[in-house]
Amino acid sequence: MLRIYEVENKKLINTDIIKKRSWIDLINPTSDEINTVVENTKIEKEIFIKLLDEEELPRIEKRDEETVIILDTPYLADNNYKHKYKTNPLGIVISEKGYIITVSLKEQPFLDYFKDNEIDFKTREKFIFQIFIMVAGIYQKELTGINEYIDSKEKVLLKSTNNKELVNLLNVEKTLVYFITSLKANEIALEKIAKGTIIEITKENEELLEDALIETKQAIETASIYREILSSMTDTYATIISNNLNDVMKFLAGITIVFSIPTMVASFIGMNVPLGSIGDSPFSFILIILFSVLLSLIIAYILKRKNML
Repeated sequence: MLRIYEVENKKLINTDIIKKRSWIDLINPTSDEINTVVENTKIEKEIFIKLLDEEELPRIEKRDEETVIILDTPYLADNNYKHKYKTNPLGIVISEKGYIITVSLKEQPFLDYFKDNEIDFKTREKFIFQIFIMVAGIYQKELTGINEYIDSKEKVLLKSTNNKELVNLLNVEKTLVYFITSLKANEIALEKIAKGTIIEITKENEELLEDALIETKQAIETASIYREILSSMTDTYATIISNNLNDVMKFLAGITIVFSIPTMVASFIGMNVPLGSIGDSPFSFILIILFSVLLSLIIAYILKRKNML
């Protein structure tokens, strides 16, 4: 998908023509769309091919007339799992010719903020730092949701005897690993920008850069804490699930023993042997039932005392 915006009175307007001072947004573009951008901007096609590599790592590099910035953003990897996320590279190309180009395999909804608010591409550094702050905010929002999800599963896991909930937590733990890795890479890119050797940092943008670094560091710290908590919880609840299953098996074994008593009594008495006065009594059946129940209760009491029932 190719979207082109130009700034008019600090507002973004959709257009079909690529001009200087325009913002070009490429979302999983086709070869024709890439070629259109290359022909109009004279930017090397190789740059866009690299930015569309799903394994591309966050970094910042300076070319002849372009500055290329890559940062990782989160996306939901599987709709069947509420918090199974992965990260996806978002590329930003700042051209000395006056173009700003964003490139991503996935749509980035947070970029709509710039379409609905005032923007001035003359201060392109501000645009970049705002993106870093927004991306850190997205991570923070998802981490809050993950924390609420973990809290909601605590009571369920205490009584659980199957692995489904444990597998869900493992997926969340994998998400946190992706988040921490990507956030640390984003932080390195920001720290490289902060040196001022690639992008000039004005006093006006120093505060934004500092905010971007603080937000990213906070997200890293939060994700690390949640990962440690979740790792400890996963180990603990794996043991709890195993113990719960053992308790069920122990209870079933005890009940089997208790209910086998009447069967044994009935089997012995059912043999073709004389039972004496009990066999001649009209209450023999009731006596045998009472004896079986009494013996079962005694066995059940003994098992209960030994914590086997």
